[in-house]
Amino acid sequence: MTPQDFDYLRQMLRERSGLVLSAEKQYLAESRLLPVARKYGLAGLSELMAKLKTAAIAAPINVEVIEAMMTNESFFFRDKVPFDHFTSTIMSALLAARRCEKRIRIWCTAAATGQEPYSLAMALKGLGAALAGFRIDILATDIATEVLEKAKVGIYSQFEVQRGLPIQQLVKFFTQVGEAWQIAPEIRGMVQFRPLNLLNDFSSLGIFDVVFCRNVLIYFDHATKVSVLNRIATQMPADGYLILGAAETVVGLTEAFKPIPDKRGLYQPHVAAAKPVPNNNVLKFVAKA
Repeated sequence: MTPQDFDYLRQMLRERSGLVLSAEKQYLAESRLLPVARKYGLAGLSELMAKLKTAAIAAPINVEVIEAMMTNESFFFRDKVPFDHFTSTIMSALLAARRCEKRIRIWCTAAATGQEPYSLAMALKGLGAALAGFRIDILATDIATEVLEKAKVGIYSQFEVQRGLPIQQLVKFFTQVGEAWQIAPEIRGMVQFRPLNLLNDFSSLGIFDVVFCRNVLIYFDHATKVSVLNRIATQMPADGYLILGAAETVVGLTEAFKPIPDKRGLYQPHVAAAKPVPNNNVLKFVAKA
């Protein structure tokens, strides 16, 4: 890949996905894009880049290049601490605060292959009778449609289920399919997956009580981080919760959120910027005792 082609690729990724690719990552781009070039019968990366420059923005080859450059690293109950916060702090507070409307909406902004939203669904199951009568909506989005298709099916390799998944959860919620494992229909049915680019307007999704936006901001430049955080804030109530990754923070980016003391990675809006609105397009899970 020529330096000029690499510069074009970096600009394209930044403009269309928010991904900031540093100058020393050319080797990574080449290794990830060679399979795309082969798929389209192209001689090499030079032909691939030439095709990208003339293709329409929404052309499949453009989409595949962006998806190939995404880091879709995910595993069950990743980092553990956010899930402890979810069950012990977030859900206990929201169950009390929402005892009249009995509805809680959760959004995973970069769901990848589904381990994070499915971990939340399993954690909710663990709350048992405390959720009786509540309606829980879990929306999981990602820019990469290919990984979302895998997430919907819910089949994971032995290696994937060994990463962070307690053996009790594996036995309880998974069925072995050949050498792989498929998560139970009752858990899959709790999550709706939908393609979404965080650079685009997402106001139509409605209001969320909980937003997991972990290990996403680290790939964006400063201006994109600010934009995403501020727009998320407008779609949360004042007592909602934002969860970021261990290497991420709102400090120095926005005043829309405030850190919760002694709860690493957990934030709340300073002021509710929007009022809850009905959204009938999100799959509903009704908890039963």
